[in-house]
Amino acid sequence: MASSFRSLVEDENRYLKSFRLFLERSSEHQCMQDFIQGVLPEIFTKIGNGKSSLNVIGVGSGAGEMDLQMFSQVRLKLPGITVNNEVVEPSGDMLFKYKVLVSKTPNLEYIHFTWNKMTASEFENHWKERNLDKKIDFIHMIQMLYYVKDPEATVSFFRSLLSENGRLVIILVSGQSGWGKLWRTYRAELCNTEISQCVTTGDIKTFLDAKGIPYTNYELPSKMDITECFTEGDEKGELLLDFLTEVIDFSKNASPELKAGVKALLRHPDCSSEEDGRVIFNNNLGVLVLDP
Repeated sequence: MASSFRSLVEDENRYLKSFRLFLERSSEHQCMQDFIQGVLPEIFTKIGNGKSSLNVIGVGSGAGEMDLQMFSQVRLKLPGITVNNEVVEPSGDMLFKYKVLVSKTPNLEYIHFTWNKMTASEFENHWKERNLDKKIDFIHMIQMLYYVKDPEATVSFFRSLLSENGRLVIILVSGQSGWGKLWRTYRAELCNTEISQCVTTGDIKTFLDAKGIPYTNYELPSKMDITECFTEGDEKGELLLDFLTEVIDFSKNASPELKAGVKALLRHPDCSSEEDGRVIFNNNLGVLVLDP
């Protein structure tokens, strides 16, 4: 860490507990589903034109819910097509849940799954060691670039794998979200220097623009109820604060000044609004769809 705090990602149980609460309190999955159902089908049509099979890589696929929603759109738009799906996920627990989900989901015979229990950088080394020249039609990185050392290098490598009509989809918090404001203000105090924890789509767009890489940008409105964060000692509020700051037991370990500053910023109109007496955090996401 850039400070003496322990990063939340070091405690998988607490991270997953706080993440589940975050999903309960936010519209994150709903806004992703809207994108998957509203925008991706047209992209899949372009990618799959004239093809009998698609090569896909999911980088940081987690438990697979979003992957299977995407594949249901592939099936609708490209009936009869087969899919070769490389799943890249370092968490054994998440991979197990993904496999269980696949076993319980009917009509997935058209997908061949290859399970890679590894990080993005380990997969990159694995791919290079195998000297593969296979091209990939669709690659997605949903909420995972926070956990790599060098997001620009990671994006560049995976983009280099794209086929002629392939697309790379990146989803992160928007630079215009409350997260962006929080991280710009408290990067030195909160952000883990071992990974790129505080990256937004704004940062990635700056990199892409500098390199002249073509992409399409989408903003996904999303909200998160953080009202309990402002009730001292509230268990759910503490978990949400840990998730927002990515620090284990932030309330106990932060100085009074830092704690007060973070809470004041979280309530500030730059980060949140008040609706019916609740504090609603701007959890907007950004989607970048990269061309080859």
